[in-house]
Parts: sequence; C-alpha cells; structure tokens
Amino acid sequence: MKLTFCLLPLLAFAVPAGAAIPLPEHPRPDFERADWVNLNGRWAFQFDAEDVGEQQGWPAGATGFSRQITVPYSWGSNLSGIANEADLGWYLREINVPADWQGRRVHLVVGASDWHTTAWLDGELLGKHRGGYTPFEFDLTPHVKWGQSQKLVLRVDDRPHPFKLEGKQGYGAAKGIWQTIYLEARPEFHLETLHFVPDIDAGRVRVRGSVSVPPPSGSTLALHFRTGDLDGIRRSIDRISRDFEFDVAVPDARLWSLEDPFLYEVDATLSAGEQTDRVSTYFGMRKISVVDLPGTTFPYIALNNEPVYIRCTLDQAYHPDGFYTWPSDAFMRDEILRTKRIGLNSQRIHVKIDLPRKLYWADRLGVLLMCDVPNSWGQPDNEMRFEIETALRGMIRRDFNHPSIFSWVPFNETWGLFTRQGEGKRAYLPDTQDWVASVYQLAKQLDPTRLVEDNSPCNLDHVATDINSWHAYLPGYAWAEHLTQVTGDTFAGSEWNFIGGNSQGRQPLFNSECGNVWGYEGSTGDCDWSWDYHIMMNEFRRHPQVCGWLYTEHHDVINEWNGYYRFDRTDKVTGLEDLVSGMTLRDLHGPFYISTGSDLCLDATPGSRIEIPLWASFLTGSAPDRDLVLRVQQYGWDSLGRTWALGHELMDVPFKPWMSGALKPLKLKLPEGRGLMIVAMQLETRAGLALHRNFTTIRLTDGPLPRDATLKFGKARQRVLRFAPAGFAASEWSLKQWQVLDGRKVNGAGHGFFEYRIPWPADQDLGKVAGASLVFEASAKQLFGKDREGAGQQEGDFMRGRGTHDPSLNPNAYPMTDTVATPSEVRVRVNGQTVAVAALPDDPADHRGILSWHAQLRDRRLREAGSYGYLINASIPAEALQASADTGEIVVRFEVDAALPGGLALYGEDFGRYPVEPAIVLNLR
Repeated sequence: MKLTFCLLPLLAFAVPAGAAIPLPEHPRPDFERADWVNLNGRWAFQFDAEDVGEQQGWPAGATGFSRQITVPYSWGSNLSGIANEADLGWYLREINVPADWQGRRVHLVVGASDWHTTAWLDGELLGKHRGGYTPFEFDLTPHVKWGQSQKLVLRVDDRPHPFKLEGKQGYGAAKGIWQTIYLEARPEFHLETLHFVPDIDAGRVRVRGSVSVPPPSGSTLALHFRTGDLDGIRRSIDRISRDFEFDVAVPDARLWSLEDPFLYEVDATLSAGEQTDRVSTYFGMRKISVVDLPGTTFPYIALNNEPVYIRCTLDQAYHPDGFYTWPSDAFMRDEILRTKRIGLNSQRIHVKIDLPRKLYWADRLGVLLMCDVPNSWGQPDNEMRFEIETALRGMIRRDFNHPSIFSWVPFNETWGLFTRQGEGKRAYLPDTQDWVASVYQLAKQLDPTRLVEDNSPCNLDHVATDINSWHAYLPGYAWAEHLTQVTGDTFAGSEWNFIGGNSQGRQPLFNSECGNVWGYEGSTGDCDWSWDYHIMMNEFRRHPQVCGWLYTEHHDVINEWNGYYRFDRTDKVTGLEDLVSGMTLRDLHGPFYISTGSDLCLDATPGSRIEIPLWASFLTGSAPDRDLVLRVQQYGWDSLGRTWALGHELMDVPFKPWMSGALKPLKLKLPEGRGLMIVAMQLETRAGLALHRNFTTIRLTDGPLPRDATLKFGKARQRVLRFAPAGFAASEWSLKQWQVLDGRKVNGAGHGFFEYRIPWPADQDLGKVAGASLVFEASAKQLFGKDREGAGQQEGDFMRGRGTHDPSLNPNAYPMTDTVATPSEVRVRVNGQTVAVAALPDDPADHRGILSWHAQLRDRRLREAGSYGYLINASIPAEALQASADTGEIVVRFEVDAALPGGLALYGEDFGRYPVEPAIVLNLR
C-alpha cells in the first residue's frame, strides 16, 4: 500500500500527446454548432491582489501580462501552471475571428468561470457574469475586426463571499475559467435551447425550444435523425412567441436503457429567409418514474416502467491536478467506465455541476446520474437564494437532454440552510424550509420528467421530495439494526425523515449516502472499507423496502480515503478473489444476490453442527435459466496454516422474478480442530454460468490455545510449541515497537528484532524428532502517522481546504492495500542459525484480514482492522534442534536489517489472515 500526504496534488497529468490544446473536443455534444474556435490553451495571466487592474488600463491589454496560464484549468491547479497567489486574476490572449464568419453574430462562450467574470475586446466592454458553474456568453459582433488580430481580456474575481456556491472546493479551489471557452458563429435568428421530452408510453417525443429573436415570417425548424430510422420533419415556427413546441412520432422506439443506451442523434436546422442555424444534438427515449416492486407495495425508482435497483456511488468529481477540470475527454469517459467496471449502475455528481462531456459519456455508456447543485457555506439570505436558483435554472437548461440524469438534488445535508441564532446555535428555520419547498417546485416546473430531492439529508429533514432519501455512516455490524428501524418507520403518513409538519407519501426509500468512513469515532482515515461494505451489502439486500443505496465514494479525496479508487484513480485491492475464486466487487453489486446477513465471521466449536441463514435477492425480471443452483464449497486453514478442503454441495434455487426472501438455511457439519473455514457460494445456471458469488467465514475455536500440544495429521504426529507474538524476551527497533489488542499482533517499525525463548520440553527425546519447522504469519510494518510519537487527531475543516490531509493520522486508519507496496524482509534465526530469509511484500489491509476484523471491539474504534501477513513455514536444521535440546531452550529471532528497514508485524492465532500462532512444529517419529 502507499501512504500519500495530499498537501499537494498527487500526479502531474500532461496534456495528451499530440494535442495542440487541452480538451480540444467540442464541450457540448448535446448542443454543437460546426463553426467554432476553441480558445483553450496558453493565455497571458496576471494576478491583481490589490484590485488595481481596471484603474491601470488592463482591460485594453496594452501593457501585457507577465505570466502564462493553461486554460481551462483553475489557477492554483497543477494543470494550470499557476500557483494560487490571489483571488483576482486577469487573462489575455490574441484572437482572430475568421473573415468568412462575417454576416453572422460572433459569441464568446464560457463553459464555466468562478466567480464574477468581466470581458473586454480591444478595451471595449463585452459584459459581466456572476456565477461559477453554468455557461454564459458575450456577443462580440459590434467590436469584431474580421480576420484581424484582437485582444481578448477577462477579469475573474473569486474573492470570498458567504453566499457563493463553493461545494467542496477545499479539495482544490475552482478559481477562474474551469470549463472550455470558445468562439461561435451563428445567425442573428438562432436556437437558444432545444429540448426533447420523450414519452415512451405515447410513442412520441415532444420538441421544446426557444429562439433568439421573434421568428421572422416563414421560419421553420427541420429535424434530421442521423440514428433511429426516423423520417426527417419540418415544422413552422409561430411568429407570436420565441418559444416553440411540437410532437414527433417515434414508432417502435428503441429505448435508452442501461443495457442498450441508444441515442437518437439529431441535426436541427432553423431557417428564416437566408438565415440558417444548424445545431447537432441527441436525446434518449426513456422514462423516469416510480413503480411498485412487483409483488410488493414497495415503491421503486423506475426506468422505462420497470424498477431499477439503484447501485450508486458518490462522485466527488475531483482530479488531483485539474481540480474541477479533467485532463482529457478519455479521462471523463474512463470515470464512467470505472463505475461500470465494478458493476454499479449510477453516480451522484456531488455538489458540483460537471462538464457536459462527462455527462455525454454517461449517456453513451449507460450509467444513471443524480446531479447536485453546489452549496454555499453561509446562511440562506437573499444573495445565497439567488445563487442557488440561478445555478439550478442554468443546470437544467444546459443538461435537460441527457437521458442519463434521473434526478436533481438542489441541497445536500442542509448545508447553507442554517441560520445562526447566537451563542453558537443555528436553526433550519420554517421560512427557509418553505423556500426549499419552493425550490423543489421550481425544479419540477423546469423539468417534470425527472425526480427531485429537496435535500439529500443527514438530519432527517425532508420538506418536499420525490425520493425518501437518508444518509447513514455506520460500522458493518450496525446496519441490520439500523435498516430494521428505517424500514419500520417508513410508511405513508410517517413523519420520520421529515420536518415542519411534513410527512412521507409513497416516495421510494433510498439510502443516498452510506459507508463506514464516518461510521467510526472521528471517521476512519484510510482503512480497508471492504469488510464493513460486504456486511452492509448483505443487509441492504435483505431489506427490499430500500430501493437502492449510494456508497461514499467513487474515488478518494484529500480528507476521505474510502473510495473504490485512489485519488489518482489507481486500483485498491479488496482481496475477494483470493478468498473465493473469481469473486470481485461486481458480485456484491449484481441483480442476483445470496446474503448470509451480518455474521461475516462467526465463532463455532470444532465438530459441531450449525445453520447459516440464506436470503435470496433477485432484483430483476429475467434470468438466463429458470432453475438455478447454489454451489457451496468449504475450505480454509487449520491452526498450523495447512489448507483444508472440506467438500461441496449443491442446492436448487428456483428463480422468481423480483424475488426477495429467505431460502432454506445451509446446514453444516464442522471439521474437528481449530482453524478458519470459508463457506463459499456460487449461484449459477444448470450449465454452470456464474451469476453471483459470496461467502461467509467460521472461526473454529474451543477455548484457550494450548502452548504445548500433540496433534495428529493423517498418520503423522506433531508436537506443537506455540509462543505468543507479545511474549518476546528481547526486542529493539529503530523507530518504534508496539502491540495491538493485548498482544494479538506485535509491530516493529524500521529495522530491529524480536527474540523469543521457548523452553525445550523436558520430556521430549530428540531422537524421536524426525524434523522440525517454524510456522508464523508476518508482514512488513509501516510507521503510520497515528503511530508516531506525539501524534494527534486530524484537525481542520477538510471540505473547506484546511487540515493535515494525512490519510494515516486518524487513530482508526490502516491504509488499504493498493497497487504500491511497502516491502520488507525478515531473517529468521533459530539458536543462531539462519533458517529463512523471507520477503514480506507489503503491509496490507483488506478483506483477507478476516481475523483482524473479527477481533475488533464493537466500540466505534478500529485497531489495525483488516491487516494481515504472509504465511511462512521454515525448516529448522538438525544442528539448531540439537542446540535446543542441549541448552534447554529454543531461541527464535526475527530480524529486519537496516538495508531494507520495512519493519515487521507478527500475528497471533486470532489476528490477521491465518488462524496460526507462531509455533515450533516437531515432527515425531
């Protein structure tokens, strides 16, 4: 695993090779004209900390600016090439409007610039815009010198105001221009909006739009469908209004779905006399609604009249080097593919209005989106309300045609909605609640085709909403009780999760943020999220009243390290496939699921009989086979780390569409002897096609561990001399040594040694020993921030850009296994003789640390959860055994040399991956 401090961005992503400018593609594939000039690239730049630029004549660009910035990246980001030195910046570049554009209007279009933008052309004021997230434009035409070089100057004032919408810009401030800026030619009479409202039930699409000026006589709009096998149409545009609306029949529509995200691509041509405006766009024939889960009264979000089990992730939509802005179109595409790769079907773009090309890739690839309005961190005064409503209007206006978007989310966790009451108190006032309800109604008025959440809540404070959503961050073991409470309190008329006298109707019940990141005292820092996640998935699938979930989060950011991916988008390692062949995260996200509940590891007595509950969750209307089979395999390790192969069995599982219910329990006869058993399950068709994999584990224990015991293994007998990891006689480490949970694990950081002295049994005749070995579990050991002398808690408001940003400083942290290893090497000596030099590839923590997770106390704190090591079995030479018999003791020394000071961790029987206490194993004759 790697340990990265995020005070600075992680990587420097370069502009793609061969690209003359960054993000060269048209930024709006949903509203694209052919005649445009991309202005991304190098601009002259100057900070204006004292705000003297206008007084000193900077709008004319005559003095030039001394620095260079790469647009469209916010100053302060690595990709911009400019450090953040002030809140006010000026941009300058030469432009040349093509001479053949003469006779048309020329507009400067800015995708987004935060916050107050003013533009001049050759010193002539073009206009001003306030807002940081949606596109705006200025008409250059009166000032254009056709085919000649002119100076374009922009001033962006991003000084702080409490009412500004900032979202989580503490992860990297979106200062200045952060979306593509370009010139565009269009006639005076042109399209301003063109929206498609699909109606799959009626087999038509309603075309709605607006034009720039009242339509001249004879105005028409022609639509040519490049895909979908539809005949082109031409409609007259009413001269009375700038708005128009008409229906187009779409017989036998090819619906946009997650499996087949088909897009109807359209060329729209607006004509009036000699004026012609052509826009390329697209839409999807799909319907968002609410239906009952078949066979139940549980309302579900529906796509094309069929329920969809929402498997979503919180997308912070941040890049370590570009902040709000992506390094390439391919990166945006891959963000969507990363979601599909692990079997999710949706993303929530969180408190940010993202780049349209990323939404395009969700449309093209088939991923549903929830889209937030960014929040302010101030109070809900008139200025803030104006900012919210402006951003909401602009977002819906820009993004209406994206079929991937199924919901709008104006507010998150009541941020920006509290009014200070004095003495540190604050309140979500009734007046503010009424305004939030009006914002919900505004969104429904602007777009009645999608669902709207008034507020994605962590305070149980809905006012008016289409989705009964709630947030919960909990340890895995707490989910069963929590979901029982939530589902029990969910019914029409219930006031749970609502305030102000409002109550539930029949909205779908949806968890809109979940995970373990804030489920432990002081959050988790960087830790293995997969164990708690697995339990949480098991419990969600046992509660079909909940129509889906949204995991925090898609990728790490500077204060949360619980992403499916690292901040630089490299992979994390769950270890699932190493426990169950073929298993990946996709098995926890599919439509077919077999849950064993919250007991992902349970204790049982060797040789006993137990029952494991099974719950089938088939959230789909079809299956490749009506008769399914559950293949159950049992395997694991005994107390010396030897592999158990315990057989398998088959269970018939008839498929029922949208089924959610208990199956017959799995009855098991457990093996004799201590150990750790994996019960692996694969749901498959009769032909062997795997539909789902899952597992649970059983720790076999029968009381205190004997330190000296004789065991039978087949016909062989072995005398096992165990020693506790914390029972060393001597130790010395260059950085630090410590133990975990009363000695279940011992750690030495840097270089050094642990030495153990085990008495040679007085009754053991060496002549009856045929050979011996040393078996133990060990890993490398990093010195994390939390383990350093004098370490304190993480501090600061990370979402506002303050704090230490050390992922391992949190006392719960143990960074999850990823693609970067931190190796060590241990030399093992027995009575002075080297018996092994073992590579320790990493200091890992993931799902394979079963016993480390099982050992955790249920007190909302983690103690090296998920950590584990590598099983090592070293032969002990006869000379070392003879010395032990002669001296009466076995001296075992584990050493890490200063040449590779990667530390050492030794694990006991009930911590780590293997049920193994360090032991000398004597093979008896």
